[in-house]
Amino acid sequence: MQTILAIGMPSGTELLVILFIVLLLFGAKKIPDLARGFGKGIREFKDATKEIKKEVEEASDEVKKQ
Repeated sequence: MQTILAIGMPSGTELLVILFIVLLLFGAKKIPDLARGFGKGIREFKDATKEIKKEVEEASDEVKKQ
């Protein structure tokens, strides 16, 4: 069962190769900037998700009141 779940997941060696390629492509100076931008993008996505959820709950509450 675990082998079925692990299909497509990179192993330790594959992760090292991927990290090495990323380091070669972007350089050591760009990686923190990329990570920072990625973090900001995730934060914005979470904020937008919370906002949509809040709007849906408010609309649902209005419908229940009517």
